[in-house]
Amino acid sequence: MTAWIVLPVSLSAFSITGIWIVYAMAVMNHHVCPVENWSYNVTCTEEPSKPGFPKTCCTIQDIPLISKCGSFPPESCLFSLIGNVGAFMVVMVCLLRYAQMIEHGHGCWINTGGLVAGFGNAVGLVMVGNFQVDHAKTLHYVGAGVAFPAGMVFVSLQCLLTYRVALTALDYWMAHVRVGLTVGALVSLVLSGAFFIHESFVLQHAAAICEWVFTVVILVFYGTFTYEFGTVTSETMMAGLQRACHQSSSMILGGSERLGGLGSGSAKGLKSPGGSSTSTHLNCTPESIAML
Repeated sequence: MTAWIVLPVSLSAFSITGIWIVYAMAVMNHHVCPVENWSYNVTCTEEPSKPGFPKTCCTIQDIPLISKCGSFPPESCLFSLIGNVGAFMVVMVCLLRYAQMIEHGHGCWINTGGLVAGFGNAVGLVMVGNFQVDHAKTLHYVGAGVAFPAGMVFVSLQCLLTYRVALTALDYWMAHVRVGLTVGALVSLVLSGAFFIHESFVLQHAAAICEWVFTVVILVFYGTFTYEFGTVTSETMMAGLQRACHQSSSMILGGSERLGGLGSGSAKGLKSPGGSSTSTHLNCTPESIAML
């Protein structure tokens, strides 16, 4: 067991708790209506604030979409913090997961695609958290348009990767759990998009609920990496860095071969055998670089 098992759980717990606190603050400050409210009006007269109580008259502008909950201060400050910290933790989880698969000899396109999708998810989260929908709508929607699909691609690829590396019954059980979460995320994302384009108050409210479900499911999926991160060591990240160094060395060697500077034997000597431990991976030592 290593301390890295705390990272995925912290990402899920911090983000889920944080966005619900943002929602509660927005409701109490009369910036959105509570999620249990399904009655909306075309217009509302100005009503006096009642501290500690939600709004009694709601319009379509008060639908509790996650983005709307984080549009106005003071909750917008916490919303930005959650987006930034959450994005950083997503990057760390994706890097460790990528390096862990490299460490065990699974440097396939699924692993690389998962890393790229995870980074895209993090970039989208930063944009969503820092560009509020009521103040920078275009940038906010661009961020959401990157974060949601990238998150969906990431969890889908990780499902495939989990099945590919599964060895025990518990591994397959975790793969099944992740497939269930992925299906739930896909259904909620599709329904959210389908409902959001309509002007009906009821469908807009349903879109908000589906958006919340999608976000929570994705965050729970990230938390499941605690299962694998118990085997992460200090050498795990080095495995990913050595992979990158190996690819860079191969590119340099390929260019040198085209120039006639190096023979094919040198290139073969730098290939990693792809074993199941970090000791089988290429070591990017100064002596290896000097051979170039």
